[in-house]
Amino acid sequence: SPRAVRRYVLCEVLSDDPRCRQCIEDRAVGLAVRDAIGRVHGDYGLACCSISFTVKYLNAYTGTVLLRCRKDSYRLLCSALPFVRYLESRAQRYPCALNTLHVGGTIRTCQKFLIQYNRRQLLMLLQNCTNEEERQCIRKSLLSCSLTEEQSQSGDEEDDDGIE
Repeated sequence: SPRAVRRYVLCEVLSDDPRCRQCIEDRAVGLAVRDAIGRVHGDYGLACCSISFTVKYLNAYTGTVLLRCRKDSYRLLCSALPFVRYLESRAQRYPCALNTLHVGGTIRTCQKFLIQYNRRQLLMLLQNCTNEEERQCIRKSLLSCSLTEEQSQSGDEEDDDGIE
């Protein structure tokens, strides 16, 4: 099965510049990652990683990015991600970093990880709440995390776009 030869790398875009959010788009992330791979691993590494490489999912609001690559080149990809220093959009460069959260064999395992990760983040926020209104808001978000997880159990095992 061609699905078994892929890896999905779940990352988050970290930036102190609020304008960076507006350039978290497939093209900008793809170019920044390819640039980093080229700098770290040269043309050969870039060629290896480029086969099947794509930005599979992106959420600019949360800064979440899901990258897909071949199983045999995911270590090259992951080792280059810390060297992403900025995203570029409309000739403007916005400093940022890519933090790798999880590497999975399917999109589903990455989704499950992300649900648990978001729940942990919300629980940390809950501990730092200063008033009851904030607490209620975060409790509501926590509840929606667990409901989403239960709903995803019934879906297809893999949400992929098929064969290369």
